[in-house]
Amino acid sequence: MENIDLTCVNAIRVLSAEAIQKAKSGHPGLPLGAAPMAYELWARHMKHNPKNPKWFDRDRFVLSAGHGSAMLYSLLHFFGYGLTMDDIKDFRQIGSLTPGHPEYGTTPGVEATTGPLGSGIGMAVGMAMAEAHLAAVFNKPNFKIVDHYTYVLAGDGCLMEGVSSEALSLAGTFGLSKLIVLYDSNKISIEGDTDLTFTEDVEARVKAFGFQTITVEDGNDLEAIGKAIEAAKSDTTRPSFITVKTEIGYGCPAKQGKASSHGEPLGEDNVKELKKTLGWHSIDTTFDIPQEVYDHYAGFTRQYEAAEAAWDKLFIDYVKKYPEAKELWDKYNSNVDDKSLLNDNNFWAVSDKAEATRASSGNILNNLKDIVPNLMGGSADLGPSNKSIMKDVAYFSKDDYAGRNIHYGVREFAMAAAANGMYLHGGIRPYVATFFVFSDYLKPMLRLSALMRLPLIYIFSHDSIGVGEDGPTHQPIEHLAMLRSLPRLNVFRPADATETAAGWYTAITSKSEPTALVLTRQNLPQVKGSSKEALKGAYVISEAKNPDFDGIIIATGSEVSIAIEAQEELAKDGVDVRVVSMPCMDIFDKQSEEYKEQVLPKKVTARIAVEAGTNFGWGRYVGVSGVTVTMQDFGSSAPASVLFKKYGFTKENVAKAMKDLVQK
Repeated sequence: MENIDLTCVNAIRVLSAEAIQKAKSGHPGLPLGAAPMAYELWARHMKHNPKNPKWFDRDRFVLSAGHGSAMLYSLLHFFGYGLTMDDIKDFRQIGSLTPGHPEYGTTPGVEATTGPLGSGIGMAVGMAMAEAHLAAVFNKPNFKIVDHYTYVLAGDGCLMEGVSSEALSLAGTFGLSKLIVLYDSNKISIEGDTDLTFTEDVEARVKAFGFQTITVEDGNDLEAIGKAIEAAKSDTTRPSFITVKTEIGYGCPAKQGKASSHGEPLGEDNVKELKKTLGWHSIDTTFDIPQEVYDHYAGFTRQYEAAEAAWDKLFIDYVKKYPEAKELWDKYNSNVDDKSLLNDNNFWAVSDKAEATRASSGNILNNLKDIVPNLMGGSADLGPSNKSIMKDVAYFSKDDYAGRNIHYGVREFAMAAAANGMYLHGGIRPYVATFFVFSDYLKPMLRLSALMRLPLIYIFSHDSIGVGEDGPTHQPIEHLAMLRSLPRLNVFRPADATETAAGWYTAITSKSEPTALVLTRQNLPQVKGSSKEALKGAYVISEAKNPDFDGIIIATGSEVSIAIEAQEELAKDGVDVRVVSMPCMDIFDKQSEEYKEQVLPKKVTARIAVEAGTNFGWGRYVGVSGVTVTMQDFGSSAPASVLFKKYGFTKENVAKAMKDLVQK
């Protein structure tokens, strides 16, 4: 290692340790151990331009071990991404560009929000899938306009989490040769040596997934790290996994190799000892970086600018030679025309026959596949049941990366992680699908979709006790409440085909919020009165006969038609009620107070909510005097029709509940 390289590596170490110490919070262990591999990668192998962090053909870097954020911020500072020394000093403070874990959309150069261990690996797999697909669609002879790598730096914790196995297995199956994993193998976790819980041969496991595996014995050896990265790039048929053996807390005598260096500041005295050990020029002053360090990093920056300039010229020539490809490129990289889709009669067309909303969704998906050419997705081995397959469209595979359908296998967590990664990469509009009850398996990544404001589309079928004979293990009852509690997520449970179209419209036109489409297994009637008003989240689907009506029945999904039948029963007894369909609480809550008052007038306090889920969350709509017809316990194994009767989802029971309420 040349002196200037060593100084630049140590600058990352010292700056990271000092930022953590100033914040009195953070994780210094990883930055001290992994700084050499990060420096070597960013300086000599990764294609990126700090002057344009969104350059399309840049290499992507994901810090899956997001607790090491101080190292990433130091890299962004030194490489000129706009993070100032004041930003570094503001580490982990309110409103700063340097939050505790990397946050997408907050800090220039951060490609994904990471922190939940292993999730970054899954998102990196999705980025590599996006690169492979776009390259297959757009590259022409002598015009590789999509030609970049996805790098992910992961630690022992990432490799312990199950999602990493799901994702790496998927990557190996797909032969994603542009994916390179750098494994910071320091054999330490929070509780101590990894031998306490993690004794497997990681490289053998990853090799079995279909990866090329490479080992660097000394994590301080820049030359060996560089050779490993180039060897990874040279394998054009397999993704690569580079184990870099490091020492956590390197350079700090009191902390090196110890679990205590993982998640707490070194202490002021130990920071000074670190600087002495590293031969740092300034022991007592903090945040003091030699100018030669900045000058050296600036030299790398100039070559990155030249790389983007060359790509820009290539793209101009590409457009001239392939104008039809440029037209498709623009479609891949633009939003849906909201107004055009809203007025597209074919999109909103529905039949009169009873139909499961999962089937309605499948029809709409196949309508959209030609309108949105970059729509790409699949299911966790449930495509035929979820109705999530695009007809006459190829499947993405190592033999055909141009395919847009995706077989994810039984890997819900990795599926959602990969979809996040595809969207983060750019150029892809992803969707995923599974049974609603299995949203449990992907919820952490759905949460990250919402946190990052990614408008992913989640198709959840088999939405209630309507699943029937598969029984309570497959009947979601609490999941609506769980997902509705997530900020920035639109949970849309439609009553029929028209409302399903409204859900899809909401999902495909969203620019900053994911959408969960919650769909039935069983057939539902097409409800008279359902309309585009569903786009407002709730609306009057069946009006009362008189202005001064007695009560309101609020329902969602398969229970809307039951509510209307109950309304008819009540009318026979002289009880006049309005029926409100509420497919999406989240959207309704954002409507004007005037509109909400029109739908749910405050003066009408006799209200019932009808939904084949728990009553959690319904109180704010029915009020203290209202009641719910909902699930109070898990379901049972029986035909759906039997279960709906058993648990009170009948017109007779709903009508009785309303009559009792009105009489009170």
